[in-house]
Amino acid sequence: MTVPIHLNERIAVIGGGQMARALIGGWIAAGLSPEQIVVADPAQAQLNWFQEHFPQVACTADNAQAAANAKIWLLAVKPQLLAPVACALKALAQRQQPLVISIVAGIHATNIVRWLGPVTLIRTMPNRPAFVGAGITALHAASEVPALGRDVATNLLAAVGRVVWVEHEQQLDLVTAISGSGPAYFFLLMEALETAAIARGLTPQIARELVLHTASGAAKLALQSLDDPATLRAQVTSKGGTTAAAVAVFEEAQLGKIVDRAVAAAAQRSVLLAREFGDIDLDPTRDPANA
Repeated sequence: MTVPIHLNERIAVIGGGQMARALIGGWIAAGLSPEQIVVADPAQAQLNWFQEHFPQVACTADNAQAAANAKIWLLAVKPQLLAPVACALKALAQRQQPLVISIVAGIHATNIVRWLGPVTLIRTMPNRPAFVGAGITALHAASEVPALGRDVATNLLAAVGRVVWVEHEQQLDLVTAISGSGPAYFFLLMEALETAAIARGLTPQIARELVLHTASGAAKLALQSLDDPATLRAQVTSKGGTTAAAVAVFEEAQLGKIVDRAVAAAAQRSVLLAREFGDIDLDPTRDPANA
């Protein structure tokens, strides 16, 4: 369940990609005035999307212009772009001392603070269902981050779904692999089920309706049940029945091990992003457009 937003501060969103769209859409649906939001992105196509869907949201190609006078900065750029973007904002960050919330995968807080200078920083990992208020976000903050900063971040992210706080920053790599990337895993299974249904004679429309409502119903049942997924699966799987036949195929293919390998690969990629793009030193006056 999402919660209403009760914030009066101006929010600068640096980066206008899919996750920024999801969060801003969720915030506005939860009651945040679009006039409190400004989005910065060098790609005009990204800005055009916001102007079409959220015309009251201010848009600019200039990160510093967006961040000026904003008390909250949301860093939503790709990992490889964060160093030049943050370094270019360092002087402004030190003057304004904003609350900085990063949704950038893999890049550690120590690197972000090195690029921006000392700021109040909270790292988060939301996911795409935030756009419909059904996301889940894990957050982490160092012990010195004040309670007010934690409360603001919680309010912003709880407006688009559930929130959990993790104790150790390294746990965000696993969170990225489970919930950050997780929707794609379920979409992949849904896609495969639709394809199988169509190949065996169902129309695309009926196949999609069956798959979508089955996925939605299974998730809703799991959320409302006290039983764990293994028990719920067993309750659907009658001995010698149709479900058992299908599950046997999954087990023969070692689906559990495939999922484990996939999660490990995603988590390792998050670790590698930190190594690849975290140890970058740049002149803070350097233009990120030329980085």
